Amino acid sequence: MSDVKVPGKRRPFKRFFYRGYEVHQLVDLSNAELVDLMHARARRRFSRFGIKSKLVKKLIAAKKKAAPGTKPEIIKTHLRNMIIVPPMVGSMLGVYNGKGYILVEVK
Repeated sequence: MSDVKVPGKRRPFKRFFYRGYEVHQLVDLSNAELVDLMHARARRRFSRFGIKSKLVKKLIAAKKKAAPGTKPEIIKTHLRNMIIVPPMVGSMLGVYNGKGYILVEVK
């Protein structure tokens, strides 16, 4: 047996899909098209309450303000049961748990 290690082939980055769509395709969808892709409970919630656009707008603004290659600033929220929508990908949230804020990075 030889002690020489053969360099292995590097794996490419993992691509994320949701129901056959990649993340960059999901971001381009309208809210109505996005809701049609979701499961029944999420569709019901969005039909009753809609998307919390105030939080999403804050997250998009924080991502635009961040320098390329750095993480955006943390946006604090009390919305613990919010469904993650594609514009939120790549942002940082501080979610309140009743005592303090827990850092959540949406990947």
